[in-house]
Amino acid sequence: MPTLNPLPNRYHRLNSCVTESAPMVIDTEANPKDIFEAGVQRVRACSDLLETLHCLCFKHADVQDIPHITHALYLLAQDGNDLLQVAQQRMLNWQAPA
Repeated sequence: MPTLNPLPNRYHRLNSCVTESAPMVIDTEANPKDIFEAGVQRVRACSDLLETLHCLCFKHADVQDIPHITHALYLLAQDGNDLLQVAQQRMLNWQAPA
């Protein structure tokens, strides 16, 4: 999806963003350890939620809850992945192929 105002190279758009502008971005010049920790935090939250769901009985669950849960898992996993990718690039001075 094209943006109305392209971001400077410093800011990396989150892939979970579905809007024309990018209200949430990763500052690629932030401390790579901080970027890494933010990514790990989101992946860990996603993993914890999946573990909780694995242990639950859905006999009394509302069908409307499933899209809410999967959307939260998607956001956590995608944003965590984006953050970890930027941290990896910063820490290893690695550039993704075009």
